[in-house]
Amino acid sequence: MATAQTNKKLVWWKWILLFIAGFFVGAIEDTLSIAGNDMSRLIGWPILTIATSAIVLMFYALFVKLTNRCWPTDLKLRKLVPHTLLGMLVGAVYMVLVVSTIVAWGHGSVSWSDFSGEAQFSAFMTMLAVAVGEEIFCRGIIFRMIDERWNTRAALIVSALFFGFGHLSNDNATWWSSLAIAIEAGLLLAAAYKWSGTLWVPIGIHWAWNYVQGNVFGLAVSGINIGDGMLATSVNGPDIITGGAFGPEASIITVVLGALYTLVFLANRYSITRKQ
Repeated sequence: MATAQTNKKLVWWKWILLFIAGFFVGAIEDTLSIAGNDMSRLIGWPILTIATSAIVLMFYALFVKLTNRCWPTDLKLRKLVPHTLLGMLVGAVYMVLVVSTIVAWGHGSVSWSDFSGEAQFSAFMTMLAVAVGEEIFCRGIIFRMIDERWNTRAALIVSALFFGFGHLSNDNATWWSSLAIAIEAGLLLAAAYKWSGTLWVPIGIHWAWNYVQGNVFGLAVSGINIGDGMLATSVNGPDIITGGAFGPEASIITVVLGALYTLVFLANRYSITRKQ
């Protein structure tokens, strides 16, 4: 992560002003990611999503350079590929486990569906833009700044709650679905960020999670109906098990698995810290 003593030495009110500035920078970058993604879909050039994501990452790097007086170590290019792939593996396996458990408990079924390769590629790129924008905002800005200034526990709680309840305005969202996202994703993604020291791992988890959930299994993602997936998945039974109309993120199964993932990342981080 971007480590510097500059922010630690600031008086508290100056740090708050800096945090507010970072908050707005993160919000603008998240909005830019969404706008770039919408434009790429409008004109049919999914590759533009990569360019938008790169620009957003560059803006984040410049913000860290200006505020911490050093370039961010959480964007190490040599770790871009291995850490992103690791995150994608974690996110994909996570969602496969969630859906498999729901089906195994007799509350769903999965079958093959017709799908368009072009549409899938476009969706894959769409999920990249979402992951980059939200991870910079919630982990790169909110979590990192609180962690650097105060402590990891406070950073975990604040960033997770912000991330979870940031989805409260989504379709079919409830207080429970927002709390569920805070636990299963907010804590997990922050723990993965702390463990890896890079944004690439949480970006990869977020990217694969959304894509597999929405475009592979064809389920709603945070209340948003993605459309046809590679598979046709139908669920039935109590919303607490299936997630209902909001999607699997509101399922207790996802919450439990996410909490376990979080504990694994934090335990490994603690083990590494003790050895240093």
